[in-house]
Amino acid sequence: MTEIVTQPGIGEHSHGYQVPVQTRSARFASTDVAEFGKPSVRELVWKNTPLDRLSPLLDVLDGAPYPYAAVTPEGSHAEWVGRDDGVVGSSQTTPEDYVSAAAWSGFEQVLSITIDAEQELAEPVVITRAELGETPRAAHTVITARHHSKAIVVLENQGDARLAENVEINVEAEASLTIISIQEWGPTAVHDAEHFINVGRGAHVRHVEVNLGGDLVRVNPSARFAGPGGNVELDGVYFADAGQHLEQQVYVDHNEPNCVSRVTYKGALQGDEARTVWIGDVLIRSEAEGTDTYELNRNLLLTDGARADSVPNLEIETGEIIGAGHASATGRFDDEQLFYFQSRGISEKEAKRIVVRGFLVEVIQRIGFAPLEERLEAAIEAELADVEV
Repeated sequence: MTEIVTQPGIGEHSHGYQVPVQTRSARFASTDVAEFGKPSVRELVWKNTPLDRLSPLLDVLDGAPYPYAAVTPEGSHAEWVGRDDGVVGSSQTTPEDYVSAAAWSGFEQVLSITIDAEQELAEPVVITRAELGETPRAAHTVITARHHSKAIVVLENQGDARLAENVEINVEAEASLTIISIQEWGPTAVHDAEHFINVGRGAHVRHVEVNLGGDLVRVNPSARFAGPGGNVELDGVYFADAGQHLEQQVYVDHNEPNCVSRVTYKGALQGDEARTVWIGDVLIRSEAEGTDTYELNRNLLLTDGARADSVPNLEIETGEIIGAGHASATGRFDDEQLFYFQSRGISEKEAKRIVVRGFLVEVIQRIGFAPLEERLEAAIEAELADVEV
């Protein structure tokens, strides 16, 4: 007799065989890695991921504190706290996959970043991690924006790493927070991160993911609401070179009435086996009347051999909404655009750079802090230096 091993996310069909859970809200969730099976391509969450390259994060993880640099303007703080600190779990969200649960089970201390109540920071909080090395690590970060605060928090990742982490982002009532997560890892880095965003009553959150480096990088933001009137913007920009795998699985859980969400991700790919995956899930629950949501993903293929997967999904449980929609497009350069530039004496390579720059920087220019926008535009310029004709 053949034994059927049930995996989280796999349900049993009435005829006895195993079928994947189709709705996002029905996924299994736990902070205990022992309750998950090892990742399998049979699971929806892993079906597009090269699991052999993820293997450093599938064994024992070092959860000790790691070196980091912090810039904390007046009105903000960054410190290590224990696992039993009240900030842990403040996002009211639970891991839905093995790697996220392994990171949650394995960390020893939490990097806690706090924006004090009623404070409006003139400069961003900046947390930089560089050269974490080849040791597989578990990390846990909690960002708390107290009520009526306003701030920008930048998370910078550089150098080499084998890192599994969870980032909890708790934005209290009427606060406004911009999070910029920048992945400029070295060419062999492996990074899997879940960002759990909890949007308070009347709060506004903008989460910007910039993904420019690493061998395999997955950064998956999810947002839920802790009260009515919240607004969340999930933006992303990514550039995949030959052999890179960059993955984003975005989730917005509309669980409160009269909330707004906008998701905008744009990516460019060049080189053989450059691969990106974008999955956008939006759930509008029956209690979320007055919801207004839209998600967009666009990909620009610069060369043959590159592949972009784009899957937008909507689940709607109430008809009492303002609007819900999605769009996805993947394509190559527009020949008419190239002809226009070349007819004015601009070379084909420079024309491609102009088009890609304009395509990607739209997302960055919405950050709202000019020095950081300029720095990220310069990073994209560096990627465009190698755009092929």
